[in-house]
Amino acid sequence: MTEIIQYILGFLLGDSVSTDVLNQIGYTNQADDYHQYKLVILPSTFFNEEVYANEKSLPKLPLQIWEETPILYGKPTVEMIEGTLVLHADLVASTYFLISRYEEMVRKGVRDVHGRFIGKESLPYRAGFIDSPLVDEYGLLLRTKLRELGVDAPEPPQEIKKVYLTHDLDHLAHYRTIRGFIGGIFRGIRRPNEGKRAIRTFFTGITYDPWYTFPWIFDLNNSVKKMLGSDRCESVIFIRSGFGRRKEDKPTLYFQTPDFITFKKLCRKKEVTIGLHASYAAGISPIRIPYEAKSLARIAKKKINYNRNHFLNSREPSDFHHLLMAGITDDFTMGYADVAGFRLGTCRAVKWIDPVSQELTSLTLHPLTVMDGSLSDKRYMFLNAHDAYEYTVRLIDTVEKWNGELVLLWHNTAVTKDPKSYHRHLYGKLIEYLKTKE
Repeated sequence: MTEIIQYILGFLLGDSVSTDVLNQIGYTNQADDYHQYKLVILPSTFFNEEVYANEKSLPKLPLQIWEETPILYGKPTVEMIEGTLVLHADLVASTYFLISRYEEMVRKGVRDVHGRFIGKESLPYRAGFIDSPLVDEYGLLLRTKLRELGVDAPEPPQEIKKVYLTHDLDHLAHYRTIRGFIGGIFRGIRRPNEGKRAIRTFFTGITYDPWYTFPWIFDLNNSVKKMLGSDRCESVIFIRSGFGRRKEDKPTLYFQTPDFITFKKLCRKKEVTIGLHASYAAGISPIRIPYEAKSLARIAKKKINYNRNHFLNSREPSDFHHLLMAGITDDFTMGYADVAGFRLGTCRAVKWIDPVSQELTSLTLHPLTVMDGSLSDKRYMFLNAHDAYEYTVRLIDTVEKWNGELVLLWHNTAVTKDPKSYHRHLYGKLIEYLKTKE
């Protein structure tokens, strides 16, 4: 646990704080050792063997408040003991609980029909901080206390560190297959315009397909990249290369078709990063992930470093080991399907800690801030266009305040010119808002 504790303390302090400062913080209940440190965080019983991984270890609601901030473990008290400031609020255990998905390991029965942990059942949602990165607030409290002790612990800049504009390739086109074409013709009996679109698309080319919105999406993304710089903005497309028998993995993508070749050329031209969209079947059996990563690498003709699970279907925390075995370095799955916010309690990229083995790994998790369907779906937040914009802007401003990463997920099928959907207009407005963050 020593390595994990040191990592958590360093993560809380942030990149701008030196190792010398880190060495002035202790995590111990041994009073004889207090004199070695300027500040000591008093451990709760969370990591004790008889408590850890037991449902009794879960935080009790309502949470206690320390300096206007909820704490999951410990007590909201501070005392000075012979020149050392002792915090009874266990910021280490509280942080570990959130960034490791500890709750999901313990509450195995809390899953939806897809096997995903339910966001509205999570502690961040039930305790009311799903839209606030509590871990980053802990970092501010810790740095503030250190500065009160005369220790140099500067604040990070209030700017978005990086923007990831991401998209999942679930459907390349609507009417370019025989099945899609016939379906469009039959629906055209009631809606003649759809029949005409199906005929035009099928016989003319993918660029006329209503779902092939990628040229519009990538041009918008690159307009942000031009403003912020390529070091602060990246456009990513996640492609599903593995296929199961479940309907969730349909339709099958055929990579040798002229349509996909056209799409791949567009990605290259617009400098879009290709990542793995691990299949729904791989969410159920993650042992499939290395095979799928190799398959996509052959198609893309380059190493695949990024992943996001289809349906955000990363079921158990320990499933991430299969990403490491596949050579994946960065995962972008960590958002709840049913509610947008900060699933890991932070808006910053964080190393994955396996709560089962209590192991710190090299896999970087990029918290998913907002997915389009989370905002609009009747099963989820079901927000109207105005409220969806206001909520997303509030999350963007929060990420900026804490020098975090913004990860947006908008599907090509969500931004069609469909008057029944607000997502095309919403995505355009959000892109314009991001341009003000230069």
